[in-house]
Amino acid sequence: MYSTILSGAVYGIQSYLVQVEVDLSQGLPCFAMVGSLGGEVRESGERVRIALKNMGIHLPPMHIAVNLSPADIKKEGTAFDLPIAVAVLSSMEKIKKSAAEGILILGELGLNGEIRPVKGVLPIVKKAYEMGIRQCMIPEKNVREAGLVQDIKIVGAATLSQVISYLNASEEKREEVICPFMGDGEMFGESETANPDFSDIAGQESVKRAAVIAAAGFHNLLVTGPPGCGKTMIARRLPSILPPLSRQESLEVSSVYSIAGMLDEKKPFMDKRPFLSPHHTISPQALTGGGKIPRPGIISLAHRGVLFLDEMPEFKKQTLDALRQPMEDKKVHISRACGTFTYPADFMLVGAMNPCPCGYYPDRNKCRCTPFEIHNYISHISGPVLDRIDICVEAPRVELDKLMKGKKGESGESMKEKVLEARERQKERYGGTKIRFNGELCTKDIEKYCVLGSRQQEMMKKIFHSMGLSARAYHKIIKVARTIADVENCSRIEEKHLAEAACYYPRQ
Repeated sequence: MYSTILSGAVYGIQSYLVQVEVDLSQGLPCFAMVGSLGGEVRESGERVRIALKNMGIHLPPMHIAVNLSPADIKKEGTAFDLPIAVAVLSSMEKIKKSAAEGILILGELGLNGEIRPVKGVLPIVKKAYEMGIRQCMIPEKNVREAGLVQDIKIVGAATLSQVISYLNASEEKREEVICPFMGDGEMFGESETANPDFSDIAGQESVKRAAVIAAAGFHNLLVTGPPGCGKTMIARRLPSILPPLSRQESLEVSSVYSIAGMLDEKKPFMDKRPFLSPHHTISPQALTGGGKIPRPGIISLAHRGVLFLDEMPEFKKQTLDALRQPMEDKKVHISRACGTFTYPADFMLVGAMNPCPCGYYPDRNKCRCTPFEIHNYISHISGPVLDRIDICVEAPRVELDKLMKGKKGESGESMKEKVLEARERQKERYGGTKIRFNGELCTKDIEKYCVLGSRQQEMMKKIFHSMGLSARAYHKIIKVARTIADVENCSRIEEKHLAEAACYYPRQ
């Protein structure tokens, strides 16, 4: 007897549909599985057999062959347990042949028949909807996650016996077994705690100004200063002044976190921009993504959000250099023996560093670092990486009177208002194009949208020759100047905007 069930899987970050085929025939009794299977999938046969046995259903002494098609793609994970069990039961005629037609099925089986949650449900359900599937049967604990996809019927099952009863019931009585619901795409969950506010930071107005410009144009930012001056506090507050995620961006980020198995059951979506702050001992593979079939790395988990590297020179040079291509292309390409994978990596890099190993240079009353030690420390950040950082600003030591007065600085609400207004101007300017903000402008776009007058061109000539800029740095300064003009509600780039942008140019 032959039967087939529709399922799905994730390969890298792309999802695809899988046909689970089962054939029962006379021959040496066995449970054979084929289709380029990973370790967890090969173990599915044993989980299915024991789960059925504990429900009082014994497999017949026949040759049971299971094929997962397409067979040329490596299958990983435990989500095939339930579709394999349903296909086997269908071949044994315990479930009606046409009962599961047009239903995508996912789920891990416990040995007692319990259906447990699996990773990657959101992108798989999205793919199913794109392919015309309008009903999915998934673990009960993944229902809220799948509900983010609109106009698709979601059936959340808790046990295998419940699945059997649902599929064997008539269409009219199925809702009495499991009450399905139609995905409405609503973002629901527990409320978040309040974000820390910029007003908590004493002084550092120049750094706050740089933070507003970086957030407005989605520019990379590097803050340099002595220990305890507030570099980390500023970085951790940056997401609070960024515009909220749009629905499309939220689904993108949620899909990445679903694949990584990092979505919360109570709140199965990302409604806030990610903020990732890896330790400096992180490896290049953990940063970009790794494994036999690579999983999303830290830079992909920071997609549409902030990647904060505290004590940036403490990171391995090889790790920092791995950021060069993602910072430019907004995606990361990983090649393995099993194939090539592309992950999203559209993040805002924020770095913090001390000016020397002890942190107090150029204060020679405190700093005892030699010129060689300082050079060796700074050189961990290579020229190509530094050239991709749009804004570099120094955070001075905070004076005592500013701390003792207790006077609050500019609030995050005021800073966010400036950012949103600048983003609105960019939205109007780039309407009808794929460009969203100034940080995404390429050379051709700069010539079109960042037109300089004769005086501004003359000023840029002087800046270019006096600072010894590269072609990339030249365009970075113009992009930052465009953002400064947007923050100040100016339609054209003026000399003062170019001068301020040039002051932010990072120097080694």
